[in-house]
Amino acid sequence: MPAFTRPRVRRGLMAAAAAVLVAAAALVAVMIPQPASAASLTRITNFGNNPSNLEMYLYVPDNVAPEPAMVLGIHWCTGSANDFYNGTEWARLADRYGFIVVYPSVTRSSKCWDVASAASLSGTGSDSVGIKSMMDWTIAEHNVDTDRVFSTGISSGAMMTNVMLGVYPEVFAAGAAFSGVPYTCFRTADGSEWNSQCSQGQLNRTPQQWGGEVRATNPGYSGPWPRMQIWHGTNDDVLFYQNFQEQIDQWTNVHGTDQTPELSDTPQANWNRTRYGGTGAQAPVEAISLQGVGHNLMANGMAAKALEFFGLDRPVDPTSPTTGPTDPATTPTGGPTGGCSAAVKVVSTWNSGWQANVDVTAGSSAISGWTLHWTWPGGQQITSSWNAGVITLGSSVTAEDVGWNGSVAAGQTRTSAWGFIGTGSAVAPAVTCTPA
Repeated sequence: MPAFTRPRVRRGLMAAAAAVLVAAAALVAVMIPQPASAASLTRITNFGNNPSNLEMYLYVPDNVAPEPAMVLGIHWCTGSANDFYNGTEWARLADRYGFIVVYPSVTRSSKCWDVASAASLSGTGSDSVGIKSMMDWTIAEHNVDTDRVFSTGISSGAMMTNVMLGVYPEVFAAGAAFSGVPYTCFRTADGSEWNSQCSQGQLNRTPQQWGGEVRATNPGYSGPWPRMQIWHGTNDDVLFYQNFQEQIDQWTNVHGTDQTPELSDTPQANWNRTRYGGTGAQAPVEAISLQGVGHNLMANGMAAKALEFFGLDRPVDPTSPTTGPTDPATTPTGGPTGGCSAAVKVVSTWNSGWQANVDVTAGSSAISGWTLHWTWPGGQQITSSWNAGVITLGSSVTAEDVGWNGSVAAGQTRTSAWGFIGTGSAVAPAVTCTPA
C-alpha cells in the first residue's frame, strides 16, 4: 500500500522526435500566458527516495483550497518543469480552482522520461519511484485530498502518465495523456530509451493483452481503476496514431468495458470524441481524436477539457465559498471603484466560422487588468485566440488580459483588446467584466 494512500470509497525520445518536441514547446509557450498571481514555481529538494535524480518543482496558488486536489504536470521530451509551467494552462487553472500542481523534471541528458526500463515500469526504481516520492511529500506537507490525485503530460510526459497510472492505480483518480502510448508499450530489454516498434504503432495487441499488463503489475488489487482521457492527432508522425486505439483498448479493458463507445460527438471542429463505460464528462475512458493534427497537438483550452474530465472545474464545496476557490461563473462583478464593461464585436463571418474582437471599457476609475466571462447561448466554441488567456469549460468562457493590454484609463475604451475565431452561429454574448 503506498505511503500516503488512505482507505476511500473509490479510490532519447531521440533526435528526430526531439526536434519536433522542441518546436512544440516553443509554440505552446507563445500561446499560453503565465499566471498573474503572487504565487510562483518553487524548487523542492530532499523530497524522498529519488533513484534517477529527478528535480521537483511545486506550484501552490494563493487561493489554495484547505484540502486541495493535486495534479502532476509531466513535461515532454527535451522539456523541463519550467517549460511545462510556462507553456501550459495548468498553473492558471490552479489559480482559479485552488489545486496544487507538481512539476517533475528530468535531469538526464535526453530530458526524456524512463518509460522503458523494468525498474520504472514496475515501480521498483527510476523515474516512477522519484515521482511517487514527490507526491508523498506534497500530500504530507499540504494536506492533499488523496481521493483527488491526477496526472497529465504531453508526449514523453503522456507516456509517463500512462506509466504512473499503470504502476500506482490505487493512487490516482484519473489521468489525461496528450500524444502518448499505452503502459509498457515502450518497454525495452537493452537499456535503450527508444522503442521504434511502439512509436510507429506496430504493437497491435488485444485489449485483454494490454489490460493484462496493468493487472500483472498489480496482482491482487481489487480497488477502483483510474479513469483515463486520451488525446491524439491523426497525423502524428512521432508516436503514430495507432497508439491512440491501443491506449483505448488498454484502459477500456482495465475498466471492464468493451471498445464500443457509449457516446460519440464532435465538441468542436475536427475533434472526434468518444466515451466508454458511460456518457458523462467523467466516463471511465474518454478519447479525443484530432483530425489532420500532428504530434504537437496541445492548444489553448485543451487543459480545461482535461480539468473537466478530472472533475476539478468547480469549487471544492459550492455551498461554502470559504472552502474553495471562486467559480468564474459566480465571480462578483465588483472590484475597484468604477468597474469595467466589455463587448464582443463580430467583424467577419464565413461558412465554417467567424472572427470577433472584444473591446474593454473602464468605468470612472482606471483599471490595471481585466477578467471577462460569458456563457455561449447555442454551442459556439472558440478555436483560436490572441492577446488573452482563455479558459473554456463547456459553454462557459473566461478570458484574462496578458499584461500589456490590461490597463485602461478611466472612462476610456481599449478597442480590440483581444480577439478570437469562433465556430457555430456568430453571436455577441453579454459579457461580465471584473477589473484587476
